[in-house]
Amino acid sequence: MKLRARIVVPVLAALVVAVFLMTFLRWQVVSTADRLRRTIERQAQTTAVPSGANAPRGDAAAIESDQALLHLHKGDLLALRGDWRGAEMEYQGAAHAQGGIPALKKLAQAELQLREFDAAHATLVTLEQQGARSEDLLLLQVLLALHTGDAQTAQRLLSQAAESPQKHYGSALLAIVQGNHDTAKTELQTVESGWEPGLREYARTLQGAYDEYALFPQSKEIHLQTLLARALAQVDECELALPILGNVVNHRDDYRDAWTVKGFCELTTQRLQSALASLERAYTLDPEKPETQYFLGRAYAALKDGKNAITFFEYALKNGFTPEKEVRRALAAEAQETNDSALALEQEQAMRQASDAELVDFEGFVSLALAAGKNDDAFAAAQQAAKKWQDNAEAQELYGLTAQATNHKDEAIAALRHALELDPTRQRSADALKKML
Repeated sequence: MKLRARIVVPVLAALVVAVFLMTFLRWQVVSTADRLRRTIERQAQTTAVPSGANAPRGDAAAIESDQALLHLHKGDLLALRGDWRGAEMEYQGAAHAQGGIPALKKLAQAELQLREFDAAHATLVTLEQQGARSEDLLLLQVLLALHTGDAQTAQRLLSQAAESPQKHYGSALLAIVQGNHDTAKTELQTVESGWEPGLREYARTLQGAYDEYALFPQSKEIHLQTLLARALAQVDECELALPILGNVVNHRDDYRDAWTVKGFCELTTQRLQSALASLERAYTLDPEKPETQYFLGRAYAALKDGKNAITFFEYALKNGFTPEKEVRRALAAEAQETNDSALALEQEQAMRQASDAELVDFEGFVSLALAAGKNDDAFAAAQQAAKKWQDNAEAQELYGLTAQATNHKDEAIAALRHALELDPTRQRSADALKKML
């Protein structure tokens, strides 16, 4: 029997939404390193005039210390992992270390994510006093208005502003919130042709939701709302996505993927009990999804329920969550919190032995192995890291300090000398070497 289009189209549209939502959840973790790299590249590029007509000069040159840059990069990594509390602390450190306007802009963004609206307003005042670009101030002011539900103020700010990609991006967000989709698409197209690279990327992400929905024009409005909410989450606008998702689940209580993204956004914005409830609802609808299990683990971890956090992280690992390293890292951290050193060491060992192992994975294993009294394992791992990254001062220092701690004096001296040859500023290496000579 031939199925009618009015039946087939909604079903296919729902499947498309489900696929893209699960892709989003994997993307949210998998793309961390790549997004961080591109973020850092954009920061480096802002010391020159961006491409495009009438593009103003960036403000990255205002960063006055390497320490500020280190805090900024650490904050970016934490933010991309959804740890906005940790990111806020790093951005505060960057601001105190003469990070200037770039640090304050990132601090304001973190404060908005954490719904610390009074603090965000104070940071905006400081930005204005320090001479931040008017278009950057505009976007942050519009976001503050939208995050607090004041669409009228956002509209007033935008109507009075000069032309810029920030103005059009803010207008697109306002249009999405108000359900004015034709206006939103027009504004997004303008942003995509503008000079601000970060906003161009965000505009393409939001436009992608409309493009996906256009494949099934007869599908229901809640499919578009879910796609838009997913896209808003991707561009770090969970605060704007949540009301949309609330409307979706009010209309369809069995919409598993909407519940999952809702839980993710509530987790990101520190609505921990609500996140747990949403993710438990998604889990009830489909208990086998590793993505739901992983975020449930994160929710329990945030609520200091280590036993349940470990349980769901182990479920996610068993059911094939990718990237595997992320769930193992979370599992190791939670195991340490609950004093399960054997489980933590098992996860660190697996990450160290993975084909894509990084130096940080060796450092984590060595630290835990030493704490557990497994000196031979720690020494062997540090030695392996030193061979793998022969021209990396940090790897050589790890080997030297581990050799010192495990009574391999000759190896320690040689490794620490090598570390200082590669980087004479490494004070820990210098101090350790001085004690042994």
